[in-house]
Amino acid sequence: MTEMVFGAVAVKASEPAVSRWWRTVDRWTLAAIVILFVIGILLGLAASPPLAARNGKDVFYYVGRQGFFGMASLLVMVIVSIQDPQRIKRWAVVLFLITLVTLLFLPVFGTNFGKGAMRWYSLGFMSFQPSEFIKPVFVVAMAWLMSASNDIAGPPGKTLSFGVTVLVVFILAMQPDFGQATLVLFSWVLMFFIAGAPKKLMIAVGAITAMAGMAAYNSSEHFARRINGFLSGEIDPTTQIGFATEAIQEGGFFGVGIGQGSVKWSLPDAHTDFIIAVAAEEFGLVLCLFIIALFMFITIRSLLRLRRERDPFTRLAGVGLAVLLGMQAFINLGVSVRLLPTKGMTLPFISNGGSSMLAIGVLLGMMLALTRHRPQNDMAEIMGRGH
Repeated sequence: MTEMVFGAVAVKASEPAVSRWWRTVDRWTLAAIVILFVIGILLGLAASPPLAARNGKDVFYYVGRQGFFGMASLLVMVIVSIQDPQRIKRWAVVLFLITLVTLLFLPVFGTNFGKGAMRWYSLGFMSFQPSEFIKPVFVVAMAWLMSASNDIAGPPGKTLSFGVTVLVVFILAMQPDFGQATLVLFSWVLMFFIAGAPKKLMIAVGAITAMAGMAAYNSSEHFARRINGFLSGEIDPTTQIGFATEAIQEGGFFGVGIGQGSVKWSLPDAHTDFIIAVAAEEFGLVLCLFIIALFMFITIRSLLRLRRERDPFTRLAGVGLAVLLGMQAFINLGVSVRLLPTKGMTLPFISNGGSSMLAIGVLLGMMLALTRHRPQNDMAEIMGRGH
């Protein structure tokens, strides 16, 4: 009777899960994600052949891997997005604990593949980077702790989340992986602020972050070199950022043409961290602006859909995931145009990389699940107006 009076659409108990998902999921965001995947394949075709030639592989070897992991990521995204918020919460907490253990054992069983940072597990047929997977499940687990602190006789969730965040950031910084540590810290600070953080604790976090940055600069030659390079007024043309800057300038508004770019032959990470340089050189500013618009659309639209959310956990976790996606894209693009110091950060669904692709699939799946339309939210809003 209530549903008849207020016009809410009831969810039929017999309705198939896939049908209910398609009716309630944000299809505009879903379409934008698929477009990003297609652009990623297009840029993979442009950027990966030189790498395949250097490594003696088939010309389409790396783009084939990108297509495989991209399709697997889309499948993971759909499966995760079908789940309800409570199931998302439970699985995220379990996966967070598992991934945290894998991070702790990296110094013992991990490998650096000659890149200086101990970030990967080598599985023979592929590598696994735990720091990629810990980001989305960390956000959801911390949202659970923060929201649980508001319950009667609930745990001191905000304080616990602070301690867990310090631990995760410390582990990531020791690899060293300052880029992922920055993303984790930023997402937690934002969620903590939304959850009603005490001013004293926020000031303490700011002070600790500043002191940790100074300590990293003084103790890590790798970190100091990147900061000094960023602050320097001159760009070394033989560095990755030098090649990327030149490629962006050469591309102009419409680019030099598909397959006509040269930066992919000079940049070791042209297919991953600096994929936007290939896009800028061959396709021009037009494609770069379109990619930026897609990431902005996904992030902002998700945040707007979460405004009406009544459940504290769903709101906090959804905001954290949306901002995590937007910040990762911003950092990757910011590094390429020298707005930020150089960091090893992939561009979601565009860059090549198995761990990155699958982790982004988990992140987007959770975000889509938490932003799905739920009729009970409309009912709560209507009932609330009567008070």
